Order: sequence, then C-alpha cells, then structure tokens
Amino acid sequence: MEAEGVILGQEAVIDWQALGYTVEVSLRITLDKTQPRAFDEFLAAARELPEVLEIQTFIGRVDTRLWVIARDMAHYQQIYRTQILTLPHISDIEPLMHVARLKSNEALPL
Repeated sequence: MEAEGVILGQEAVIDWQALGYTVEVSLRITLDKTQPRAFDEFLAAARELPEVLEIQTFIGRVDTRLWVIARDMAHYQQIYRTQILTLPHISDIEPLMHVARLKSNEALPL
C-alpha cells in the first residue's frame, strides 16, 4: 500500500496533556476577502506559529480554522494577543474552547 501511495507515512500520536498542554482552542477565522493576497499571506504567517497544530480552509462564511494548543489559559491569552491577533487580514475570529474529545479515529471503514 505504501508503494501504491495509499499509506503516506507513519506518525506518533502524542498526548499533549502529558507534555503540559492542557488548553485546546479551535479558532474559526474569517478573512478580509477584499485583499487579493489575504489567504496566501494569512496562511504563510499562521504556518509559522508553533502552537498552531492544524490549519483547515473552507468555502463559506468561515474561511479557515486554526487548532491551537497552550499550557494554560494565561499562555493561551499570550498566544492569542501577541501571535493570533497579529496575523494579517483577519476580519473576524470565533474561538471555540475544546471541552472533550469523544471520538478521534483516522481509520477508514474498509
């Protein structure tokens, strides 16, 4: 399956809480689409933030979602104020505080 390109690689599953990261926040972000390079410039800057573990893009009112981890709420506030809010071309942010992961599965129903 690797030779056929179905299996792209193997990775470790890390327990972020065991490393002291107890806060997870999903940030739904709407960009200023009047700027022609808004997506490219925002995504390039967001990729540079180490606490941003995942970036997704969408078609619709929300343009992108960032999955952010932090050690605690004070650390999250620091990341939010000094790194997230300085990302270019943001017109709206909706933070969603993670409460519980009820299902997480990468397996396909084969």
